[in-house]
Amino acid sequence: MLQQTQVDRVRVKYKEFLTVFPTVSVLAKAPTVKLLRVWKGLGYNRRALNLQRAARIIVEKHKGKVPRAESALKALPGVGPYTARAVRTFAWGEREVVIETNIRRVYIHHFFADKKDISDRQLLPIIEKTMPRQNAREWYWALMDYGALALKGIENPNRKSKHYARQSKFEGSQRYARAKLLDFVLAESKSSTLANIKASMARDPHLVEWQDRATSILAMLAAEGFIERTKNGWRAKR
Repeated sequence: MLQQTQVDRVRVKYKEFLTVFPTVSVLAKAPTVKLLRVWKGLGYNRRALNLQRAARIIVEKHKGKVPRAESALKALPGVGPYTARAVRTFAWGEREVVIETNIRRVYIHHFFADKKDISDRQLLPIIEKTMPRQNAREWYWALMDYGALALKGIENPNRKSKHYARQSKFEGSQRYARAKLLDFVLAESKSSTLANIKASMARDPHLVEWQDRATSILAMLAAEGFIERTKNGWRAKR
């Protein structure tokens, strides 16, 4: 949930999510439509599908327990090197090199103040050397608070990172059109016809230019596992 999403938005949704899906097994068995309705408001809906797919693998291959080995974690959908190491660090207190936005901000600010185009590869050995032998997760908690709060009043050091990219405008983009069409379909208890979907799009000035491409976007969402085609139109996948 925290990938590319602010903590304030996640906090409330996280509690709701755990209430509806209290265990990995419950999440694995949940209908996709229920999952997406609970996830609504967080954006980047593919993360929700990956989370459920990961839950199913955990149930089938790991007896319902999240694997501890980095290789097994990285084999789960949507889990890359950072997420795998973060889970090992924050769930089990393992000593792993972890980089996220605020940690990156701290290290660039203190070690690369006069440089640009700094890669994470340059940061990794410094993080390794400065990390304490014990209580690594508490160290990272402190770094993240420091980066988010104490360095808030200065020009963002992450702009010097080689990996820094400004988020493109959301309103009017294809990401926006995908999200809104999925919302339209999720809001209906039965199938939504293409005519109804286009009528809903016409009421949003940011979607007018996407009306002619509604069918292709819906087909894309279906191919990715969000919705499915019915005799009367489209509905959220059951």
